[in-house]
Amino acid sequence: MKKIKINGGNALKGEVTVSGAKNSAVALIPAAILADSPVTLEGVPDINDVYSLMEILEIMGVKVTFANNQMTIDPTEMVSIPMPTGKINSLRASYYFMGALLGKFGEGVVGLPGGCYLGPRPIDLHIKGFEALGALVTNEHGAVYLRTDADGLQGTRVFMDMVSIGATINVMLAAVKAKGRTIIENAAREPEIIDVATLLNNMGAVIRGAGTNEIRIDGVDELHGCRHSIIPDRIEAGTYLAMAAAVGEGVIVKNVIYEHLESFIAKLDEMGVDMRISEDSIEIRPVEKLKMINIKTYPYPGFATDLQQPITPLLLKAHGQGEVIDTIYQQRVNHIPELIRMGACARIEGQKILLGGPCQLTGTEVEASDLRAGACLILAGLMAKGTTTISNVEYILRGYDHIIEKLTHLGADIKMIEMAEAEEVKEN
Repeated sequence: MKKIKINGGNALKGEVTVSGAKNSAVALIPAAILADSPVTLEGVPDINDVYSLMEILEIMGVKVTFANNQMTIDPTEMVSIPMPTGKINSLRASYYFMGALLGKFGEGVVGLPGGCYLGPRPIDLHIKGFEALGALVTNEHGAVYLRTDADGLQGTRVFMDMVSIGATINVMLAAVKAKGRTIIENAAREPEIIDVATLLNNMGAVIRGAGTNEIRIDGVDELHGCRHSIIPDRIEAGTYLAMAAAVGEGVIVKNVIYEHLESFIAKLDEMGVDMRISEDSIEIRPVEKLKMINIKTYPYPGFATDLQQPITPLLLKAHGQGEVIDTIYQQRVNHIPELIRMGACARIEGQKILLGGPCQLTGTEVEASDLRAGACLILAGLMAKGTTTISNVEYILRGYDHIIEKLTHLGADIKMIEMAEAEEVKEN
């Protein structure tokens, strides 16, 4: 088992380049199987979730090559077989195979998904959408069975009872080859939705309205291969911007789409962070004093729930009292007890996180409870006096491409260590 060891106190300086979006990649890879010829994805992040998806594809007979952040997916010899439960249980985004298999074969068997636990995240909306298109969906022995009758999937109106990125994408995947027109109402508007729609359109689909709350899909008979570049990861970008604001002495974050981060950047500006925004990069310069703010997460274009945890240590450097409310995942608070162990002036009160600052963090042993909590603890370790050791690093490796190397390049004293080495650190 591995851990991350951080000796805090080193200032970050230089340039860091944001990788392709993790939340796009995990949907684009399943989407690619809808093609009848090879699909090449550029900018695929080198993360554990991607390798898990590759293993699933290979089991189903898909030929996959992945090198230098470029992946080629050849589904020409793919077969529809039940998906391996182990990989499904470790990866929530595997549920995108439901829509993709349904659209490609008119059937599929997918184990119930896993991933980071952030409270209940039911797939009811996904199933409702599939059933509206004419699919028969049953839960048998912990797996979701998807079937269609002889008429196949039929275009229809699908109203999302609540805004859901996953359900919006899954219904898109199922509907691209359905007969007639499908209209998704109250659709999610995230940039990753647009990215998936762009890939599908490049493959020959007819999708309009992605990025708005109504998406219209006219079904087609065939989809072909293409080449597609993944958008930059706005959550990774926000994470490095928070790190630069907290412990930076001049950091340029490159490969950034400003429009995808407007709500986050607005909060940094409200805190008094000194930023120089260019066409595809943002420079963060040091300031002496930051102002505490309040944060409330909302669906896009509101403040992203995935950036709530990474920005929290930065708030602890600010002056005043503030609160964080996550309206998307109300149980996304497991990073707070770990920050308190490091000396944070913070507490959980109902559905609110209450913070006071500035306060000095001290290094200790902490555990990452999920992907973004792990990023939060890395920033806390960079800010802290002394040594911080983070366990459960597999969560972090699920979503951040070469984060150790990128931070080391910026001047951080951070490395991955094995368990035996970690025990030695603890004893000393």
